[in-house]
Amino acid sequence: MVSFLALLLVLYVWHGLGVTIGYHRLLSHRSFTCPKFVEYFWVLAGFLALEGSPIWWAAIHRAHHRHVDTELDPHSPRYGLGHAFFGWMSAETYAPHVNPHEQCKYLTQDPIYRFLEQGGNWKRAHALNFAINIALRVVLLLCFGWQVALASALAAVLVLQVPLLLNVACHIPKLGYKTFATGDDSVNVWWVGILAMGEGWHNNHHAFPGSARQGLLLHELDFSWLVIRLMRFLGLISWLNEAKVPVPGIIPLPVIVEEERLEPALLGD
Repeated sequence: MVSFLALLLVLYVWHGLGVTIGYHRLLSHRSFTCPKFVEYFWVLAGFLALEGSPIWWAAIHRAHHRHVDTELDPHSPRYGLGHAFFGWMSAETYAPHVNPHEQCKYLTQDPIYRFLEQGGNWKRAHALNFAINIALRVVLLLCFGWQVALASALAAVLVLQVPLLLNVACHIPKLGYKTFATGDDSVNVWWVGILAMGEGWHNNHHAFPGSARQGLLLHELDFSWLVIRLMRFLGLISWLNEAKVPVPGIIPLPVIVEEERLEPALLGD
């Protein structure tokens, strides 16, 4: 049992970092640059957590930032908790304002991501993701036994729930606190920060969407940021966008960043 729980924890962390570092901070916001093999390592971890097509994920997330807490936001709790948690995934095609060729055209140039996208057909892309995830667990079952396969599958299912939960909890003001006057409902929620490897500092993220760092105050543990710092120390990151805000309290924008680039896409507009 101990070995099973240890393996489950390791896989949960790997898949969780795949979502936070790979899908979110790297693909969706381009908050740092790294070699392709590093990118694929983290994106694979997210893909094997049932997160779906990387292009689809990034396009949806960038639309969320562009239209946060309005009727065009793909998953704002203002328009129903069920829709914000899972209902938004029932759509079969992209809405006009969620166009991946406009939102994240840099990803559509990657042949692997284009294959996983399946030409923008959500049903086929989700089916492909599901099939690959099932096939992996079957291989693990045949090669390493049911405990390894079960730990892998359970970790993936648990990690899948975290960003869905974040979409709801971190946009309900009474559940958290604001550090920045962003003008939307985003709040920092400490327990989401723990479950989501540092993604729960969501008000910080909406204030600095292009920052690779989301936990800005001393008590805001951001495990994903610690891993990103380690990668930078190891020479695996060539450029990094980091928000540094030393003073707590309700702070007005604009954004303060280190090594800021001028392309709007880098700031997750």
